[in-house]
Amino acid sequence: MKIFKYMVDMIFFVILVTSITLIFYFNEKISNPKQLYIPAGSIKKIVSYIDKKLPNSFSKVDRYLIQYFGSPQSGWIQLSDTNLKRWEFLKELTKAKAISFQKVTLIPGETTKYFIYQLAQKNNFKELYNYCLEISPIAEGFLIPDTYYINQNNNKKRFLKKLIIHAKKVHRKYIQNFNIQNFEEYKRILIIASIIQKESGNNEEMKYIASVIYNRLEKGMKLQMDGTLNYGLYSHQKITSSRIREDNSQFNTYKIKGLPKVPICNPSLKAIEAAINPIETDFLYFVRVPGKNYHIFSKTYHEHLQNIKR
Repeated sequence: MKIFKYMVDMIFFVILVTSITLIFYFNEKISNPKQLYIPAGSIKKIVSYIDKKLPNSFSKVDRYLIQYFGSPQSGWIQLSDTNLKRWEFLKELTKAKAISFQKVTLIPGETTKYFIYQLAQKNNFKELYNYCLEISPIAEGFLIPDTYYINQNNNKKRFLKKLIIHAKKVHRKYIQNFNIQNFEEYKRILIIASIIQKESGNNEEMKYIASVIYNRLEKGMKLQMDGTLNYGLYSHQKITSSRIREDNSQFNTYKIKGLPKVPICNPSLKAIEAAINPIETDFLYFVRVPGKNYHIFSKTYHEHLQNIKR
């Protein structure tokens, strides 16, 4: 009887210790992000993935608890807090709502102002645009054209901040790789790249457009390019002779000599590279071939007039 009682006491003790251990284990705080990606696959694969991503130790016990709560859905999920108890965290893996993303594309040559106008959907455009001016090193031409995904549960200021952080990394790399001395020098490159972007019909002729810009600047000629008038919310407006006469902004290169003080749009990386390494030519003029996405270049005004007639 004593042996039996001893065995019962030992079993009870083991159960008690195990229960207390599990209570502490499942109530342990987990340091987790508010948004978490769940891969498709088995629960074993999901737990293994999370274990690598988070600074917490997960075990087989966690797999069984997840199975008890349900089956996690793959994709991005939104958690309720960043400091959940282990059991709460495991439960939310199966119950949390999936995050919906909106696809947002910044096309090469689009202005920051027009891009934010579309992003804001006319609701808080001024507030969002002013915020961008606060966090961006320059008012225009700093964002990197690309396709992005915005979490619809987040505010758009956070999205813009991510775009600026990404742009800073890209521009810093270009400044280092091309041995550009300072940001003022790079800013001039961005201004030229933005004009190249607006004027080019395709990527291949960008280096020739760059050549014309540098040649005209060197000779002290006005650039006289329509694309510079597609600044701000005028981004998609057709340029007319009356607009050229009436616009007295810094972007009217028919009136000003030299370059505008800031870029006119967000140029592609190809346009930036063309501005850094233009091809050497004697071209001073170009005209678009009607219905085509390319231009004919010429060295003299007489030749340019003949190309226009053609």
